[in-house]
Amino acid sequence: MSFWIAQFLTGLASAASLFLVASGLSIIFGVTRVVNFAHGAFYMIGAYVAWSLTERLAGAFGWWGGVLLAAAAVAALGALAEILVLRRIYQAPELFQLLATFGLTLIAADLVVMLWGPDELVGRRAPGLTGSIALFDQMIPAWDLFLIVLGPVALGLLWLLFNRTRFGVLVRAATQDREMAAALGVNEKWLFTGVFALGVFLAALAGALQLPRESVNHHMDLRIIVDAFVVVVIGGLGSITGAFIAALLVAQLNAFGILLFPKISLVIIFLVMAAVLAVRPWGLLGRPDVAQRPPAATSARPWRPLGAAGRLAMAALALAAMALPFISGEYLVIAATETLIFAILAVSLHMLLSVAGVASFGHAAFFGLGAYGVALAVKGLGLGMGAALALAPLAGLVGAGLFALAAARLSGVYLAMLTLAFAQILWSIAFQWVEVTGGDNGVLGLWPTGFAAQPAGFYWLTLGVAVLVIGASRVIMFSPFGYGLRGVRDEARRAASIGVRPGLMRWCAFAIAGTGAAVAGALFAFLKGSVFPDTLAIPVSVDSLAMVLLGGVQTTLGPLVGAVAYKALSIWLLSQTQWSKLALGLVILAVVLAFPRGLVGVVNQWRDRWAKRPPGSGEHP
Repeated sequence: MSFWIAQFLTGLASAASLFLVASGLSIIFGVTRVVNFAHGAFYMIGAYVAWSLTERLAGAFGWWGGVLLAAAAVAALGALAEILVLRRIYQAPELFQLLATFGLTLIAADLVVMLWGPDELVGRRAPGLTGSIALFDQMIPAWDLFLIVLGPVALGLLWLLFNRTRFGVLVRAATQDREMAAALGVNEKWLFTGVFALGVFLAALAGALQLPRESVNHHMDLRIIVDAFVVVVIGGLGSITGAFIAALLVAQLNAFGILLFPKISLVIIFLVMAAVLAVRPWGLLGRPDVAQRPPAATSARPWRPLGAAGRLAMAALALAAMALPFISGEYLVIAATETLIFAILAVSLHMLLSVAGVASFGHAAFFGLGAYGVALAVKGLGLGMGAALALAPLAGLVGAGLFALAAARLSGVYLAMLTLAFAQILWSIAFQWVEVTGGDNGVLGLWPTGFAAQPAGFYWLTLGVAVLVIGASRVIMFSPFGYGLRGVRDEARRAASIGVRPGLMRWCAFAIAGTGAAVAGALFAFLKGSVFPDTLAIPVSVDSLAMVLLGGVQTTLGPLVGAVAYKALSIWLLSQTQWSKLALGLVILAVVLAFPRGLVGVVNQWRDRWAKRPPGSGEHP
């Protein structure tokens, strides 16, 4: 019994740090409506800065002062990021804000390695709290007991801040009705900056307080951001009390899951999150209207199918692409093949984001299902490459269909977060079900055969599949089904009143998108000759989002252009510099700030301006 009590206390200590991170994330989203993917990066930077300060400042005051100074310095950095980056794109589609914070995450990932090196750093223990205390025949670290007390104290201080101060009243007003708060004279700009700085301060403080518990490393950001998202969604976006309750729940699940359910320990919190959302679609203490905003995909510029000239241009482009193996080396052919595969993935995600108006943060789930479908078909059933490629899309179709049924009651950010949870559940299964998936050793030996055995042959196969998928997506987009889906996206109630069934339409959109993503995953498995759990990981989902957003979420050709630009740039930077993440993050920020409608969106905007100019004006676009 004493061991279980000690494990419970360890969970409570972890809950305090998790609550600090999640509460900051919840506060930022509640007011600014920004899904801050960079929150984990600020947590990591807080730990690194605190390590540097506590190593240089002597004595108890120096250690505690270093922790607080680190949190304050990172909060100032967060405020600067909000002013220079996010403030300029609050009016852009909300997913562009997510892309901007992803760019900040990439920059932070390389900066901490550049400044502190790639090795883990072990910090000093907190003066006065270096020992352990005997409780129930177990030695409990004094630092854990401090964190256990800190959690409720932090909750109480945040409650006082938001309920007994003018700043708190303004924050609550903006959380409930941002437009009304602005109409009453609230200075939105500085309120947003203050809220963002407060949220970052809490994240950085949590990171700094990890020094006595774990080493500082450059993988801390992704580990914490996933748990923080889960906590915020379970508790309810914008609810501090909900975040506290959810942090306790998630921390205890992490503490006891590895002991009671070792085979599914990584998946437990996501299963609980899915169960909570099934019963409470807005989290334990969330509000139904927290995340309601107009669909990001609504466009003032009507979509039009390609005319004869446009179809001719696309055909010419496909024919030109066929000539690539004759004029380039093997490396470029393989890189182009990978780019085409991710173009298929981006086009499938575009069906959800732009046509259906549904945000998905876990599109890697369907990509990974296609990859593992091929692997199991070849290794488990002994099928050839052609049969495996034909069957693999069924895995994405079934997975997407089942997910859409389970998520029928959800919308907005909650639905997007559930897609992330679904992808993490599948990643956990792939990682821990070693007998079937090989775990982190993966499934090997999936090389193409026959005509596709050579890089040029596989490139032509991939190009043909990409042309079919892109063509089919455009046919669907401008079919009666596509128009109905866009009607559901823009006015679900009005669409329902004329006989369109929104739930069925969204289910079909998920099924189509999942099938397309599985096609890309199947091709990717044969390109790499292997499948690992990484095909289901968060970076794949974020990359697919980045491609669609860079191309233009409000455009029809955006995913194709965005995939080519993003993947080609990533491959080139990786070959040119060891700081490829830093360079790519800076490029993403530059594109987001300069072209908030995406690359194709800005071209369309210039073309529309040119068309409206009177003849002979002498002006150029």
